[in-house]
Amino acid sequence: MEKEQRILRHPILDFKRGRKVNFQFEGKRAAGYENESIAAALFASGVKVFRKSKRFDHPEGWFCGIGKCSSCLMRVNGIPSVRTCITPLREEMRVELQGAKGVLPDESNIRVARKEKHVQVLIIGSGPAGLEAGIVSRKLGLSILIIDENPIPGGQLIKQTHKFFGSKEEYAGLRGFEIARVMLAELKKYKGMYLTETSAIGYYAEAKTGKHKFLAVQEQDDGYQLLEVNADNIVITSGANENYLPFAKNYLPGVYGAGGVQTLMNVYGVKPGNEALIIGAGNVGLIVGYQLLQAGVEVQAVIEAMPHVGGYFVHASKLARLGVPILLRHTIKEAKGEKYVNGATIVEIDENMQPIEGTERELDVDLILIAVGLSSATRIPFQVGCEKMFVAELGGWVPVHNENMETAIEGIYVAGDVSGIAEASTAMLEGRIVGAAIAEKEGCNIEEAGEIKKDALSELNKLRESSLLEAVATGKRKCQQRWSEVKSHEK
Repeated sequence: MEKEQRILRHPILDFKRGRKVNFQFEGKRAAGYENESIAAALFASGVKVFRKSKRFDHPEGWFCGIGKCSSCLMRVNGIPSVRTCITPLREEMRVELQGAKGVLPDESNIRVARKEKHVQVLIIGSGPAGLEAGIVSRKLGLSILIIDENPIPGGQLIKQTHKFFGSKEEYAGLRGFEIARVMLAELKKYKGMYLTETSAIGYYAEAKTGKHKFLAVQEQDDGYQLLEVNADNIVITSGANENYLPFAKNYLPGVYGAGGVQTLMNVYGVKPGNEALIIGAGNVGLIVGYQLLQAGVEVQAVIEAMPHVGGYFVHASKLARLGVPILLRHTIKEAKGEKYVNGATIVEIDENMQPIEGTERELDVDLILIAVGLSSATRIPFQVGCEKMFVAELGGWVPVHNENMETAIEGIYVAGDVSGIAEASTAMLEGRIVGAAIAEKEGCNIEEAGEIKKDALSELNKLRESSLLEAVATGKRKCQQRWSEVKSHEK
């Protein structure tokens, strides 16, 4: 283990780490804090290698930081394939690298309880779309349950330190983590129920009753609880996955997703490295560049394959004022290092995206951030059996849905990035539309629900008139057209 990497001073954030917690890693004593994930505690202690690749035995680090990839899987207390990035650290845990295969223990004393529950609205995911759907549903009189596999509710909002802009209704002027707190307080005001550390594991249609059933597993201090949730309606707000990028030695520890680095820095207060290269000049790449500087990390450059910056001008200008070069028509050629990243080679590319010989540059970095877009996290809606469609304007494959965000399966809704990649403000509005649409259908405060939905749709259409969201509007129209075709065919 190397020198501790925790951030002790931050211009905006105040990290509440809690009491010290002792645990074992690979049979050796280690320490972290009760409000950290296992992965964050390991990273803070200097652990960079989280596993070895199955085929080539290459060292690999973590990547997404939110439980949506396999890069951080380890054996914890004898249980294989635990997602250490979203599993809170607990006293005297035994954590081990698990090798190529996760082997079940010969014996297990794990306590598993079982509980059944019925609600009018089950919401999977507690990001901006999920919280807003829950707030509106409760406000209009529906019973709800929100479940999220992460230990902290709020989704991507909890890692954002910049102030949002837009309208008052979408919390303009507040920082992302402040918006999450406000929304959570609003949900509690309406007595909305939510569960963290709870993973949705399978959907089962109830043919006899026409209801929907989801199984979920909730982690508890003394074991697990299997939840059998019967719901009249299900809202899936499972968010997005970060896209990867092929280049030589991209497997090395030190090559991370931009969102994973945000989680490490802004949720757990752990410095991800010292010298960074960012690949991608969209909003995520530009924002994380500024956040790295806030955490005391030097940003050597932001490189972008396109001939223009993809994110908002205000974010690019902030980085430029601080002396961070944004290099257009550039890409990465390879990462340097054997056990972990200690450098990178970048290269200029032509209009055909081909490297220009002789333009290579060497950068002395220990951190390479991939910020080349997102893809909708569609595993849950596709397991449910929702009609799917490839829509380039929405980032790839998405569940087909109508203006009310209802899929082709009655009672199954989507909102936020799972329905097409956009931004937090649109995710909130989609969540608001879903909550109101379900209330209309269920006959709860129909007049108020209609007004809420009408206003949200109007605001959403205004947002999508901007040049950056025009493509999203086109993609949504394609989805709605396909939904109409599917429904017409059913008749």
